[in-house]
Amino acid sequence: MTGKFIVMEQRINIKFCFKLGRNATETYEMLKLVYGDDCLSRSSVFEWFSRFKDGREDFEDDARSGRPKSVRTPELIEKVRQLIENDRRMTLRMLEDQVEANKDTIHAILIEDLGKRKICSKFVPHFLTDEQKLMRLESSLELMQSVDKQPKFLEAIVTGDETWCFQYDPECKRQSMEWRSKSSPRQQKFRFQKSKTKVMLITFFDSIGIIHKEFVLPGQTVNKEYYLEVLKRLVARIHRIRPQFRETGSWMLLHDNARPHTAVIIKQFLAKSGIVALNHPSYSPDLSPADYFLFPKIKTALKGHRFDDRKDIEKNVTAQLSAVSSDEFHTCFQHLYNRSKKCVDVQGAYFEKY
Repeated sequence: MTGKFIVMEQRINIKFCFKLGRNATETYEMLKLVYGDDCLSRSSVFEWFSRFKDGREDFEDDARSGRPKSVRTPELIEKVRQLIENDRRMTLRMLEDQVEANKDTIHAILIEDLGKRKICSKFVPHFLTDEQKLMRLESSLELMQSVDKQPKFLEAIVTGDETWCFQYDPECKRQSMEWRSKSSPRQQKFRFQKSKTKVMLITFFDSIGIIHKEFVLPGQTVNKEYYLEVLKRLVARIHRIRPQFRETGSWMLLHDNARPHTAVIIKQFLAKSGIVALNHPSYSPDLSPADYFLFPKIKTALKGHRFDDRKDIEKNVTAQLSAVSSDEFHTCFQHLYNRSKKCVDVQGAYFEKY
């Protein structure tokens, strides 16, 4: 069946349902069940249902004034360009009404003649001030210069952070995608929220793999005193499993600017232990290996799974951490250099790809 025939058939069915006393929502659900991906949009169904309710009898589209233009003339291209510059959110239907050209012609003008594409806004972690951009720029330059002078600089970095792991975290839209035929109904996905039961993970790693991890006990706040004890356990662990880091000053710590991380007692401990804390600019998860690599990796693998209790969460998180290969950790730190370079290229602003 042609597209126009399917559309007309559905309009007839909408009128039939209206005559039977069905409401618009019931009509839409029945059409979706029968036609699947070819079903009219919800807004179209409600619009035609309303028209039949107001006494309309025919199923044809309303007549348009004038004959739509199908030829891309310089005048038409210029008019579309001006309309888009005045309002970049105009739809093809709105442009069609303004210039009296069909949507296919307008779409061709936008893509082929004007080189436009419609994209959504992107969420960024924070609105960066000029000062914050400068800090990101300086920090990235500093890291790049250190790596250029010392090829093994990245191998001496130990980085870490804290994150929440949930008993249930809904899978993302991309994870739920499946290959199906056109006649197959779309799978339903319920709008679940993250569970209230959660566990805080603290972990540190380098270019080889995980060095130390621990789960914070319920009710415990990660304050400066607690974080100090975590660092002491980290140092002890490093001395056991990283013999190359046993000498004073042989490794550096990269953590973010959370208050417990920058407290005076933390700085005093690091100085006393001969541990250099690398400069990490504020509001920069895109420059933190834990945020752009490790945490998203393990959380993506855990999404959509419901765990029994706290111990089950910890067990599965530990399994995911163990599954990350040393090659992936090595690549992660190479990406830190590439990301720093991209940050410099965009003068400290956030970036999508590097």
